[in-house]
Amino acid sequence: MKRIILFFKNNLMLSVSLLVAVPALVFSPVDGCFLESIDWRTLGTLFMMLTVLEGFKQENIFSPVIRFATKFRKLRGLSLFLVFGVFFSSMFVTNDVSLIIFVPLTIMLFRQAEKESFILPVISLENIAAVRGSLLTPFGSPQNLFLFGKFGVSASVFILHMLPLCVFSAVLLVAFIFFLTRKEKEDISFNEDSSSAETGFNFRKSVYVVLFLVILSVIVSRTELWPYAVVVVLVSVLVTDKRILLKTDYVLLVTFLCFFIFSSSITSNPAVSGFLSSLVSGHEYWWSIAISQIISNVPASIVLWPFTINNAALIYGLDTAGLCSLIGSLASVINYRIYVRSYPENGKAFIKTFTLISWAFLSVVLIPGYLLSSWPFV
Repeated sequence: MKRIILFFKNNLMLSVSLLVAVPALVFSPVDGCFLESIDWRTLGTLFMMLTVLEGFKQENIFSPVIRFATKFRKLRGLSLFLVFGVFFSSMFVTNDVSLIIFVPLTIMLFRQAEKESFILPVISLENIAAVRGSLLTPFGSPQNLFLFGKFGVSASVFILHMLPLCVFSAVLLVAFIFFLTRKEKEDISFNEDSSSAETGFNFRKSVYVVLFLVILSVIVSRTELWPYAVVVVLVSVLVTDKRILLKTDYVLLVTFLCFFIFSSSITSNPAVSGFLSSLVSGHEYWWSIAISQIISNVPASIVLWPFTINNAALIYGLDTAGLCSLIGSLASVINYRIYVRSYPENGKAFIKTFTLISWAFLSVVLIPGYLLSSWPFV
C-alpha cells in the first residue's frame, strides 16, 4: 500500500487525470461512440515518439548536440541555446517532442556543469519556449493541428496570424534569460567527457532515425494511415531492441488517455454542452484559458470548438493557457514528468518554480493576445 501511495504521490498529474476520468466514466459509460471520440491519433503518435526517442537516448544519437552544447563557456549562452533549441524545434516536431528532446539534455548538462540550481528555472523557460514557439505553425501542437483542420485557412494565413505573438514571445524569453543569468559571469566547465559516447553510426541508430522521420511525416501529413505507422514502429523496435519498450513512459500515455476520457464525457453530455454554448460564444479567449486549467488545452480545443464564433480568440487563448498551470498544457505535463523521473522528491519545487516564472511571462503576454483576438482568421 505504501508503494502505491508513493507512486501516485510521485506522479501527481496521473493522479489528477484519474480523479477527473473515473467520475467521467460513471456519467458516460464506455460504448462505441465514446471510444471513437478519444483522440487515438495523438496517443498513438505520442507512443511512437516516446518509444523512438528512448532508442535515441539508448544509442546516444543526441551526442552531437551534447558536444556542441558543451562548447558554451557561459551559463547565459548555454541557456539561450537550450531554450531556443526548444523554441524553434517545437515549430516543426511539436512542443511535446521538443521537450522530450531538450529537457533530459538540460538536466544532464547542468549536472555536469555543477549548476543544478538553474535546472528548474531553465526547464521552466523551456516549457514556455515550447508553448510559445509551437503556436506559430499548424503542426506545432495537437490543438493547432485540430483547429487548423477546422478553420479552413491556408498554412500561410495561419502562420501570419500567429507570427506577432511568436516574435514577441521570443524577445521576452531573451529578456528572462538575461535576467536569470545576470549574476553568472564566470566560465562553466563540464566534469564529464561528453565526447566519450559512441559517435559512429550503426544499424540500430539507422533504424531509429528512419522511424523518427516516419513519425514526423505522419504528424505533418495528418495521414489516416497512422495506425500502420504505430505497427511499423512497434515491430521495428521489437526486432531491434525490445528492451526499449520497457522504458517507454506509459504513465504519461495513461495520463493523456485519462484527460481525453474526461473531454469525451463533457462533449457527450447535452446539459454541459448547452451550458458551454451559452457562455463561450463571444468570450472564447478567456474561456479557453479557464477551461484548459481543468482539462488542459488539447481537450479544451475539442470541447470548445463547437461553441466558437471567434476562431482567433479560441486559438490565442488555448496557446496562452499553458502559461497558467501544469494542467493548462499537456506539454507541461511532459516537462513535469521528465523532471520528476530524475528528481522524484522535487515535484512541489517544480510546480512552485514553474508557476512563478510562467505567471510572470503570462502577465506580459495576456493582454496582447486578447487584443489580437479581434483579428479574424480569414
